[in-house]
Amino acid sequence: MKTDERLTPAASAYDYPLLIRQLLHVPLTQARDTEIVYADQRRHDYATFGARLARLANALGTFGIRPGDTVAVMDWDSHRYLECFFAVPMTGAVLHTINIRLSPGQILYTINHAHDDLIFVHADFMPIIDEIRDDFDRDIRIVPLADYEALLEAADPDYAFPDFDERTRATTFYTTGTTGLPKGVYFTHRQLVLHSLGFMAGVNAVDGHGRFHRDDVYMPLTPMFHVHAWGAPYVATMLGAKQVYPGRYEPAALLRLIAAESVTLSHCVPTILQMLLSHPAAQTTDLSRWKVIIGGAALPPGLARRALDLGIDIYAAYGMSETCPLLTAATLTNDMLARDDDQRLQLRCKTGRPVPLVDLRVVDPDGNEMPRDGRTTGEVCVRAPWLTPGYLGEQERSEELWSDGYLHTGDVGHIDAEGFLQITDRIKDVIKSGGEWISSLELEGLISQHDAVDRVAVIGVPDATWGERPLALIVPVDTEHADADAIRAHVRGYVDRGILSRWAMPERIEFVTTIPLTSVGKIDKKKLREEFS
Repeated sequence: MKTDERLTPAASAYDYPLLIRQLLHVPLTQARDTEIVYADQRRHDYATFGARLARLANALGTFGIRPGDTVAVMDWDSHRYLECFFAVPMTGAVLHTINIRLSPGQILYTINHAHDDLIFVHADFMPIIDEIRDDFDRDIRIVPLADYEALLEAADPDYAFPDFDERTRATTFYTTGTTGLPKGVYFTHRQLVLHSLGFMAGVNAVDGHGRFHRDDVYMPLTPMFHVHAWGAPYVATMLGAKQVYPGRYEPAALLRLIAAESVTLSHCVPTILQMLLSHPAAQTTDLSRWKVIIGGAALPPGLARRALDLGIDIYAAYGMSETCPLLTAATLTNDMLARDDDQRLQLRCKTGRPVPLVDLRVVDPDGNEMPRDGRTTGEVCVRAPWLTPGYLGEQERSEELWSDGYLHTGDVGHIDAEGFLQITDRIKDVIKSGGEWISSLELEGLISQHDAVDRVAVIGVPDATWGERPLALIVPVDTEHADADAIRAHVRGYVDRGILSRWAMPERIEFVTTIPLTSVGKIDKKKLREEFS
């Protein structure tokens, strides 16, 4: 290709790197007085936030943290977590957001696999650290968050955050699926900045519905350890919006914060919203200015109707841990908002349309794109500039994820003529419960080790509170002496040893005479779900 000499840049031109620190220009210059609130414990403005980021960076330096090191966090949603979202990667280090809902054994695995060098730990989670610290595979500094304010107070409020390669890894977290060991998902500075821009463009693409703007008051109801709270804190900060961090999720406290701080935008899984709307205080709290984005599981129409009746502007969105996460959002055009109630409700509950820069398609097993007719299903595959490049340290799994140059979501769905995606099933039988994933295969493997078990299948069945819960179907060796309590005790032993998360314990165990198989000898879980749901 011929070189165009007219495009030679000035020698002093700034090659603007897409680093997380670039998200701070607006809040630190145009919204310096806007507040960041932590429950009922603390509030400060963006000017203070900027100084606190510098103090945290200097404090990390006193601990010997250098570019490429990994700093982990075990905390409830707080101003501290937000500061770590920025200051840690802005120094060139990597932020590891530890999933506090994993079992102790799984948490240990993620700490060792991520090569953590320092962990900030809330007092509530110190017993877990005490339980597993003897099995750390390296020297790790444990910093109680009770000391956090003193550390910042003693640190210098000035720090020159450097430029570096925008493709430097910024964050790591772990997602669980159909195998026992969590998978490390990671994102670069460039990807997080582009995701923030794509998120903002996607939810602001239509007039008057579900918008996320500078005058909003933002409060996450998705844990900050889970895909950066869906990336929304980066967007809220970039906009200079007021932010409210609630700490531990307790319905009465959350509803008080929504009222007291005039919260206008949140996001959560359906079970969290169900929990809030079922609380008596929901009937006396003004929710008419609240926009809620639902993800992590399908938005049930009944829940959406309850929310709409309270004046909540609710709609669904879709993504996954590997996609940073936002891919689609069910924001409605003015034409769609003019349709009848049932049509609007249906659209709000769909998975949504791809946000800008997302190339999303539904394909057959050979990779051929399916018709966009709202009926023909296939696997959802996607390209976007913010998708994880792979699983940390797992090349084979990474290649499988990115087969044929598209990220394979493992979800099945269809796209209609207006571009709305609707997820209809999963390729793998992962149970989604309360926003967390439970591996049916892992449970089957553990249950099958009991001497009284001949065969076992675990499926997810609908649950009014958590979306899904695991149901264990067991063909016993001896039908006359089948003992469900003995099976529960057996599984509880894995929980007690930190092998299995307590959340994965199946409440329901049923004994059956046969387990149906497909034509290739696999358990027919579709048939089981039809029978037992």
